[in-house]
This record gives sequence, structure tokens and C-alpha cells, in this order.
Amino acid sequence: MGKWLFDRLAAFIGLLILWPVLLVIAVIIRIKMPDGPVLFRQRRVGQYGKLFTLVKFRSMSMGHHGSSVSVAGEERITPLGAKLRKYKLDELPELWNVLTGDMSFVGPRPDVPGYADKLQGNERRILLLKPGITGPATLKYRNEEELLAKQADPKQYNDEVIFPDKVRINLQYVDDHTLLKDLEIIFKTIF
Repeated sequence: MGKWLFDRLAAFIGLLILWPVLLVIAVIIRIKMPDGPVLFRQRRVGQYGKLFTLVKFRSMSMGHHGSSVSVAGEERITPLGAKLRKYKLDELPELWNVLTGDMSFVGPRPDVPGYADKLQGNERRILLLKPGITGPATLKYRNEEELLAKQADPKQYNDEVIFPDKVRINLQYVDDHTLLKDLEIIFKTIF
């Protein structure tokens, strides 16, 4: 109950305080990337495996046919999009997902269906929690796109190294999470 209340209240206050920033970013995206929508929407796997629509600021050009694994420096990521991603500003609209109850501030990042389908047996316990904007695995891999850019085969490295490590970290979070630890993770994420 405490986490639910904290998430809703903090998301509401966050949207109330940050709406001018969200508006400015939206206007800049409209000016610099007029070829498509301001917001990017994608189906992700949420709590209990239920699909929901994740909302972010768009950071890629329209009509690309890239992988679900993003790599720093890709042509499909626009110059403005690269800046939004660097400072995680593209994630701010996810406050709406927290307010509506699809996400939490802290939890495992919501995967696209193909990756969530790889969870087997005990690993599926990750889906007992609401996905989060941030979490222990998100903090560890905050520079994931740069790390993948250094690999000869980014998708293979993600599938064989990063994804299994994130699963391990997320399972540990499932077993050990508390509201106090969540506040610590939020603090580390901000700073």
C-alpha cells in the first residue's frame, strides 16, 4: 500500500512540477523532428505479464527498421534524441505510466514482449512486480547504449551478457525490495 500511494502521489507532484519542462521538450521535438509524433508509444510487458503502452519522448527518426536493442551513435537516433537519452529526459513521460498504475518509480524495466518471453521458471517472478522507471539493474546499466556500441555484435552481447545479468539483479530486487531501498535507488538515479 505504501509503495502504491508513494508512486501515485510522487508521479502527480512530478507531473505538476515538471509540466513546463515537458512542454518545452515537446515543442523542441516538434521543431527539430517534425517528421513524426512528439511521443513514442510501445507495447511493453507489465505486472503479471499484462501488456501496457509505455510513453516516452520520441528520440528516433521515423520509418527506421532497427533492432529492439539501441546502441549509442546509431543513425536512427537523432542528434536531439541522443541528448534526450543522455540525460534520460526521454523517460519523463513515463511519470504518466506511474500515475495510471502501469508502472512504479522503482522496479525492473519493462521489456518488449520478445525479451519477457525469455524469462523461464523462477525468473518469471520478476513479473510479479510492476515495472519501474528505474531500478538496480537500470542503475548498473545506465550507460548500456555506450557499452553495446563497443561490442562487435551488440544484440548477441545483450542477449548473452546484459539480459541474464539484469534478470539476476531483478530477481534479487524482487526478494529484497522495501520502500526505503526504493527511495535510495531514486536518490541514486537523480544524482
